[in-house]
Amino acid sequence: MKERLENQEELENNTEVDNKAETDNKEEFNETIESEKAEPSNNGDSSEDTAFENNDKENELDSMRKLKDENNKLTNEVEALKERLVRITAEYENYRKRTTKEKEGIYTDACTDVLKEMIPVLDNLERAIAVDGSAEDIKTGIEMTIKGFKNSFEKLGVEEIDATGEFDPNYHQAVMHIEDESLGANSIAEVFQKGYKRGEKIIRYTVVKVAN
Repeated sequence: MKERLENQEELENNTEVDNKAETDNKEEFNETIESEKAEPSNNGDSSEDTAFENNDKENELDSMRKLKDENNKLTNEVEALKERLVRITAEYENYRKRTTKEKEGIYTDACTDVLKEMIPVLDNLERAIAVDGSAEDIKTGIEMTIKGFKNSFEKLGVEEIDATGEFDPNYHQAVMHIEDESLGANSIAEVFQKGYKRGEKIIRYTVVKVAN
């Protein structure tokens, strides 16, 4: 009887130990499962977030590099345009000064050419005044002076405008109008002042009286 009780007590103790061990194993198993469930999830989220962050940073860096390159390109273009503008401005200023000087030189040369032809005529007039003589001698001197003027005009390419025939507003200036049956329509009746031209350039219009 005593031996039976001892065996039963030992069996109960073994059962209790087994139950406790089973419970501990279950709790440990459950904790392991929960841990395994949690850790892959956390690791996955962290890796994905890190990948997105790296991608965003890379895109941002690419954008910044592109903007920097574009800025450098625009800056170089602006500097090139500035240099070109400065160079063109300097060239234009030099051109303006050069052409102004050339125009002044052309005008001076033209005046010199004219004066070279006019001065001898002035010399003749001064000599004619200094010489004592009759009216006929004075008239002869004036005629020679007029001839000298005409020779000078011819050398300079200056021509007297023709005042015969019909009135031409391109060459003549009408200051008076008359009716004269002996003259044709729009005819020049009288010349008040001779006109001159050089090539197609009018130096002075011929002042005339127009008939009919």
